[in-house]
Amino acid sequence: MDTNNIEWITRMVLEAVEKSGSSTGFMVPIGVSARHIHLTQEHVEALFGPGYHLTKKKDLMGGQFASNETVTIVGLKLRAIENVRILGPVRRATQVEVSATDAVRLGENVPVRESGDIKGSAPITIVGPKGALYLKEGCIIAMRHIHTSPRDAEEAGLKDGDIVSVKADNARGTVFNHVKIRVHESFTLEMHIDTDEANAAGISTGNTVMIVR
Repeated sequence: MDTNNIEWITRMVLEAVEKSGSSTGFMVPIGVSARHIHLTQEHVEALFGPGYHLTKKKDLMGGQFASNETVTIVGLKLRAIENVRILGPVRRATQVEVSATDAVRLGENVPVRESGDIKGSAPITIVGPKGALYLKEGCIIAMRHIHTSPRDAEEAGLKDGDIVSVKADNARGTVFNHVKIRVHESFTLEMHIDTDEANAAGISTGNTVMIVR
């Protein structure tokens, strides 16, 4: 093979690697998300009393925070889970996020949904110190997703709404498919999975995984 052919092949390989490298092998830290609740201000007051406002325990990304307040959630078969953390600030719609194991414990058929997509989701009762409320819909298992800033998304060759696969290169060797990319200026790079997924894959908060496509 002459020198010109070798140079041409080398150039083609390098171009292919450059094009694929931004979306393959990009490392992402993990955040394991436990069950939690987002509430409207109306529902905060229904559970904690008129004029009540959530109080901050810990800052989270995207302007969110873990509040000091917790509640009990109750399924249709009157099975309960206590001390479920509320995340603030308040939202336009109340949403309860649980794991598949939690759903079994509650006796509920809970769908996997992107956060905010609660139409037709599972019913749930929420009990607070000053009252209770019944939701005809609003309980979901959160779709696994990656939060990223626009800068990190550009570096990885990704855009908001993309669906990727992610590999945990550990003893379990788990590949997570159907991972939604969520891009916002307020986000820091982190993949969110629930406790069931983390336990099955042998993953803890702070571990890293790799975007493989």
